[in-house]
Amino acid sequence: MLKRLDKIRFRGQKRDEILDLAESPNASDNECGDEVPVKPRSSLKDTEDLRDLAGSGALSMAAAIQDFQRSESERLSEVKGHLEIALLEKHFLQEELRKLREETNIEALKQELEKEKTKRLDLEQKMNEVIRSSIMSVGMKQRETMFSRLQKWLYDKLGVYIEDFRFQPEENTVETEEPLSAKRLTENMRRLKRGAKPVTNFLRNLSALSNWHSVYTSAIAFIVYMNAAWHGWVIPMFLFLAILRLSLNYLIARGWRIQWSIVPEVSEPEEPPKEDLTVSEKFQLVLDVAQKAQNLFGKMADVLEKIKNLFMWVQPEITQKLYIALWVAFISSCVLPYKLLGFMIGLYAGIKFFIIDFIFKSCPKLRDKYDTPYIVWTSLPTDPQLKERSNATLSRRVQPTASRGSLATNVPCGMSRDEEGGRPHSTKKGAFHEIFNLPESERPLPVCENGWRCCLINRDRKMPTDYIRNGVLYVTENYLCFESSSSRSSSSKKNKVIKLTEITDIQKYKVLSVLPGSGMGISIATPSTQKPLVFGAMVHRDEAFEAIYTQYMKIVTTSVPETYDT
Repeated sequence: MLKRLDKIRFRGQKRDEILDLAESPNASDNECGDEVPVKPRSSLKDTEDLRDLAGSGALSMAAAIQDFQRSESERLSEVKGHLEIALLEKHFLQEELRKLREETNIEALKQELEKEKTKRLDLEQKMNEVIRSSIMSVGMKQRETMFSRLQKWLYDKLGVYIEDFRFQPEENTVETEEPLSAKRLTENMRRLKRGAKPVTNFLRNLSALSNWHSVYTSAIAFIVYMNAAWHGWVIPMFLFLAILRLSLNYLIARGWRIQWSIVPEVSEPEEPPKEDLTVSEKFQLVLDVAQKAQNLFGKMADVLEKIKNLFMWVQPEITQKLYIALWVAFISSCVLPYKLLGFMIGLYAGIKFFIIDFIFKSCPKLRDKYDTPYIVWTSLPTDPQLKERSNATLSRRVQPTASRGSLATNVPCGMSRDEEGGRPHSTKKGAFHEIFNLPESERPLPVCENGWRCCLINRDRKMPTDYIRNGVLYVTENYLCFESSSSRSSSSKKNKVIKLTEITDIQKYKVLSVLPGSGMGISIATPSTQKPLVFGAMVHRDEAFEAIYTQYMKIVTTSVPETYDT
């Protein structure tokens, strides 16, 4: 393009050829329409004639004319150069416009425009339909009859109630669960306790009324109830008592100080909530709340499981009594009139509540023999009790089979005494007596047949691998045995055997003093160790301590102390 511009500029400097601006091929309409006066150049012959005619006196005049012609030609060449530059700029702009048109997707824009047109047509059609329907509705309103007016009036009056019976899909809302927090857990337990307080107070007053805690109050209540039952006013009496209780609650809510209870209420001081708690206090708080929740859930589970087992014929002899009682009640309700039946039920309930229950609670032996509801309820098993019974029955069935099999076959040589008896005891790595190099008669006590998981902390050792060992602790008749879980052979030096008579001191031990509670360890001192051995991280620490201490006290005076490190 620069070369083309140079050619154009060079062509514009020729004085012989003067292009007309209107004949330029790249000129625009506006540029072609402009009329530019172009003066013809005088040739060299004309200048020579002028020189000859004027002579020497006209030389100055001719020079002036020539200078004028030169300035005019220069101006023309300059205008022509600007014009050519403008034409080039126009050409460049046209090229850019063409490129821009190619880059833009004109077809897509046309398609979108067509879509918009179709949408507009649809909207216009819908608007026309709506206008027609509105016109028709207006016409129908003008032609409505008395029946249509009555129908409209009924819809206006009852339409709201009809809309309530419209079936709609139920919305399943998922509640967000709060993260575990010690403060929130304690607050919820206190709220549960405060919410259950009226119910517990009511049950406590009923129990006090049945136990004749206040003789005058119980006697008045008994006389009033029996009189109401005799005249058939039991249900009106209970309704009147409910209205009276609600009225008293209204007066208490209005600020009246009314308090009546058969059993005096003991107000428990509420502990102010602590804002800043240490880690041990928070841990102890969570343990206390978790223990209460565990006991509460356990009682609720026992009640529900007993009711389920009562109706599922788990104990047939107990469910049979309920079955017969329901048949008797059904036949009585069909034969006897309701007035007589209600009188009999009310009279029996009063005598049972005020007299029979009082006698049974005062005499537990009579209750255990003759109180049928109490006997049925206490004899109903829970699911864990049923599981224990089934396991015990299965073990009793398996043991005679094993004993008969051992008697029918000859005992091979090398079989231990435990295997001959049908109940061999072995650990994960072999026979118990072989692991600890003990006599064959030594076996774990029944309380620890599977052992107690723990870790042995030997504070005399300095190496980390010898300082703490994970394993299982057993108690036999004469020895305390610790089987290390890291021992690879049947007899390893990492196992520990201590004779009970050699123990000089045994006590409960708390490994980490920063944790709440009494700890989860047992400390045992022997003459062969400078510092007592500690068996820590025991979940059933109290059970293990009682078993070890009881067995230790049995043989401490008769055995000879001896310690084996195997």
